[in-house]
Amino acid sequence: MPDIVVMFFLLGLVAGAVKSDLEVPKATYDTLSLLLMLTIGLKGGMALYGNLHWGLVPELLGVALLSALIPLMLMSVLRRLVRLSAVDSASIAAHYGSVSAGTFAVALAYVEARDLLVGSEVTLYLVAMELPAIMVAIALFRRYQGAAVKESTRKLWHETLTNRGVILLAGGVLIGALYGPFQGEEVTTLFTSAFKGVLALFLLEMGLTAAQTLRPMPWHHWRLVTFALVTPPLLSLLGILLGAALGLPTGSVVILAALAASASYIAAPAAMRAAIPEADIGLAMLASLGITFPLNVTLGIPVYHAIVEYLLG
Repeated sequence: MPDIVVMFFLLGLVAGAVKSDLEVPKATYDTLSLLLMLTIGLKGGMALYGNLHWGLVPELLGVALLSALIPLMLMSVLRRLVRLSAVDSASIAAHYGSVSAGTFAVALAYVEARDLLVGSEVTLYLVAMELPAIMVAIALFRRYQGAAVKESTRKLWHETLTNRGVILLAGGVLIGALYGPFQGEEVTTLFTSAFKGVLALFLLEMGLTAAQTLRPMPWHHWRLVTFALVTPPLLSLLGILLGAALGLPTGSVVILAALAASASYIAAPAAMRAAIPEADIGLAMLASLGITFPLNVTLGIPVYHAIVEYLLG
């Protein structure tokens, strides 16, 4: 049986497919995403309490480098095989190099439910992989367009670094690392004890949204749909190889594989709208949220775990 939180995603997917009137109000969704980001940050920060050391720097640099390399690898694939324009190729490459907080949350719940050994720094992977791919993809597009892009690098950095996801994740990590699991437990227990419940409701909304992107089924974008199905397992192997090279524990490797396989649907769309306004964000959301996210949370994470056990077990 899949993790119970995944069943809430499937419930939303089915409800959306049959055109039910079920909906999660936007204000509720905003609250759920806020709580989810903050709780992930707090959990990661509390795990880091007393465990911060300089030895983490090479590990986090390696993870960030992986995020930066992914759009470099995908750009030509999107241009030549998927046959997208340079604009949309750069946009989708940014989405797939960046990461999905929802996928991370499901992967974290998965490894915790199975008592897999996880490094205290895994939440920092989410922070480290959020931005490099976006910046690399924009640089690739600017190289193609020359001076046509008007957004300044300084403004782009500001908008990317100050989006709510980054602020909540980084802020949660900082607060958790400063206070640990006990000093602020009268506050943090409220968040951490409700983690799976919040995640379940968040995934219900994600299921409804994914169904909406797939209605009607976009058969005319079959190349992009194929890309969104084939790419995640291949990228997960890069995460597994990096995790093995870094000597990470099994749970950390599974999470790194899931992050490498994931695609952003929060930070990347916001950054692409600001930096490349002519990009078709609908195409990116179809691939990242409509195809890749459901694939990862329903089938992908258990498969990546099985591959990790086979290769490293």
